[in-house]
Parts: sequence; C-alpha cells; structure tokens
Amino acid sequence: MLYRDLATQEAIDRAYDPMRGRDAAALVADWQARSDLTRARQRVSREVPYGPTLAECLDLYHAAGNVGEAGEPVPCHLFFHGGYWRALSHQEFGFVVDGLVASGITVAVVNYALCPAVAFGELVRQARAALAWVYHHAGSLGVDPQRLSVSGHSAGGHLCAMLLATAWAGDYGLPRDLIQGALCVSGLYDLEPFPWSWLQPKLQLTGRDVIDYSPVRQPCRVPAGVQLVAGGEESSEFARQMQAYAEHLRGQGIDVESAVLEGDDHFSLLEHYRPGGRFVDRITAFHS
Repeated sequence: MLYRDLATQEAIDRAYDPMRGRDAAALVADWQARSDLTRARQRVSREVPYGPTLAECLDLYHAAGNVGEAGEPVPCHLFFHGGYWRALSHQEFGFVVDGLVASGITVAVVNYALCPAVAFGELVRQARAALAWVYHHAGSLGVDPQRLSVSGHSAGGHLCAMLLATAWAGDYGLPRDLIQGALCVSGLYDLEPFPWSWLQPKLQLTGRDVIDYSPVRQPCRVPAGVQLVAGGEESSEFARQMQAYAEHLRGQGIDVESAVLEGDDHFSLLEHYRPGGRFVDRITAFHS
C-alpha cells in the first residue's frame, strides 16, 4: 500500500480529488466575479505588503462603520485560500468577508507564494509572517492584537493548522495565545499521501516536509479554540483526516469541535461565509 488502504496513485488521486464533477473554471469565475463586487462595496486596502516578496501581500477589508479608525480597535480575522498549495490567490476570495465586516471584524485575505515556484515550507513561513505582521501593525490597522483569529479552506485549512503548531513565543517573541480561534474548512492535516499523487511534481515534497509540515505530526502550541469542518458530499478522506486531526488536538487538551456538514461538497462549504452563515457565527464567537 502507498498510503493506508490506497495501493496506487490512481486510488490516491481519486480519494483526494476535490472536484468530483465540478467545473473548476466556472467555480473560479464565480468567485472572482463575487469578489469584484465585494471589493466595490467594501472599504478595502489592496495589496498591502506583509513581507519582502511580491507574493507576500494581503487585502485588508475594514470593519463596517469606521470602527477601528476613530474608536476602539476591532477584532481581526485572517483568511487563507485554498488551491492545493499550487493555484489561486487572495484575489478570488474577497467574497468571504461580507458577513464578517458587517459584524465589526476587519478581515485580511492573505496571499502567499505557490509551489513549485517556492519550496513547500516557504508557504508555511509566509502564513506565519502574515499573522506576525498583523500583530505588529495592529495599532496602525485599527485592530486589537489580542483579538486575532484565522480560518482557511482546503490548503488554507492546512496553513491554519500549521499556525497552531507554531512556537510563537520561542521563535517570534509573540504571545503563545496569539490566536483566539481557528476554523479549518476541509483542510489537509497529513501530507503523507501527496508524494504519491498527481500533485507531487508541483509540490516536490520531501520525507522531511511530510514530517515537519503535517499538523497531525506536530504538537499544537497555541491554546486556541479550534473548529474543524468537512463536507458530507466530498471524498471521505477529507472527513477522515479531519477526525484524525481532531483526535490529535484532543489528546493535547485542546478545545476542538469537528463536524461533517451533510449536503456540502468541498466548495459549497465556502457558502457558509455568507452573511448570516454558520462560519460567520463561529468566527464572531471567537471574539465574544
């Protein structure tokens, strides 16, 4: 067997295929159009650099009502997009912010470099750099550095889990409880199958990468509340990985909730970021 009960690359590719009959081009076109509309109606600071490379930038969507500029600082939420670590950008995912900014939360939609232009570990480093940058610049951004939360979809869910595995005090000199809450949506938490998959020419994962960047193989170093979600209509491997990660966290005393949302596939899960959606409620609860 290459991975668990999966004996061939074809079996691994099927098990980790998020599309399952979806039209990728139509999905991305819809996200882009909706994100363009969001940017037209929200107050957004575009392409704000958080690091030295061009890929290290974010779009900052300011909380509704000018809160955070003239009044008390507001919570800030960082969203990390998916794309199997080798596709897409922050520009397609502005549509996730509408319900959050209406709830008084400033949202940073984070961009990061993609494989194979950079090594896999560089994606993790950039995700960490984005969160550290927001913390250090909280005053000028009008946000409260003690009320930061994160979420991510698919590969972005993996990056959020790696943020929870970060030694913020020892490596960055930042508070251990830097993150108030994390929502990982259909994330990948064990990288072991991917060197055997169609993604390997892009990801170029080494054996060391699989150990260092698999959240199920790393301690959770942040005492945050964690919400894990997978879709009932996507491959069962996404839910299995979610449950394995949930058990890994619970074994360390982390407060974690996990749920399989019946009727949702890998991509319809993103609709729960709509105003009034369950993800908006969960993220808002992190800061209550």
